Amino acid sequence: MATIRKHRDKYQVQVRRKGFPPVSRSFHKLADAKEWARHMETQADRQELAPNRKELAKITLGELVHRYKDEVVISKKGAEIETIVLGAFLRHSICKRSLADLNASDFAAYRDERLKTITAKSLKRQLAPINNMFEVARAEWNIPLKQNPLADLALKANDNKRERRLRDGELGLLLKAGKKTRNPLVVPIIRFAIETGMRRGEILNLRWRDIEEGRETACILETKNGFSRTIPLTPGALEVLRSLAATRGREGGTLVFPLSAIALRLSWDRLTARAGINDLNFHDLRHEAISRLFELGLTVPEVASISGHRDMRMLFRYAHASHASIRAKLASASSIG
Repeated sequence: MATIRKHRDKYQVQVRRKGFPPVSRSFHKLADAKEWARHMETQADRQELAPNRKELAKITLGELVHRYKDEVVISKKGAEIETIVLGAFLRHSICKRSLADLNASDFAAYRDERLKTITAKSLKRQLAPINNMFEVARAEWNIPLKQNPLADLALKANDNKRERRLRDGELGLLLKAGKKTRNPLVVPIIRFAIETGMRRGEILNLRWRDIEEGRETACILETKNGFSRTIPLTPGALEVLRSLAATRGREGGTLVFPLSAIALRLSWDRLTARAGINDLNFHDLRHEAISRLFELGLTVPEVASISGHRDMRMLFRYAHASHASIRAKLASASSIG
């Protein structure tokens, strides 16, 4: 808020705004004083004034991360993974710096250090919650940051899209190695993923009440893009569910696969190592499932209704038919001609 008072032959203007140091100036004309006051208040509204360094000096980056983790992350669907990412970030020395002393060059140095051990794509993913934290701090917590120090950080990640599918014999190796795993849910989850094309989180959040065995469908309520969908269940998927129901029972509100994302990740890593497969991610099973749907002759809208893709360009990233299937169709076409 601006205040104007006359002192001797001049008009003194002072603008105060929470989070910013007071600014003042003197003018000979009242009209000039009022115009300058309006200009400074507009700058304050747009967060264009220099921040109050004394207030920022009281807060460290680590304290801001802890607040974001406790107040924002806890309500996210990916809270478990994001908490681990932020926990690792908190162990870095950059978190000891106060917000008053923090700038883009500090994050540039952090970037260069981290890129020695991880890819740009991984670092970009890890910095995403930090970037969002600064936006929340500015917009909702009234922390007087003039700008987001990550806003202009150069971090070009190559779009190394994966086209990995199961190779001949790999599914057999996984299932064979799965017989030796301690967790009896890992193999059913793998089989269910290939049969349905569901994401890991969607599978782990599925509850028995979401299954309509009479209609042979599953309702997926919690999805990555926020849009629920109902998908048909293949005979293979139904077999997995019936086997689980027979051995573990089925209560409407309970999880079909009561396993945490971290536990599945660790079990998957041990399983692939035991099977001698070192370049297969769990998400590649979704790629395999969607490609199989296309090979069965389903149309793009039909596959999208199962996979949940709303952007056809993203769907085509998964749709890679096997070369053997393509060769068979080409051979069939040439024999007809």
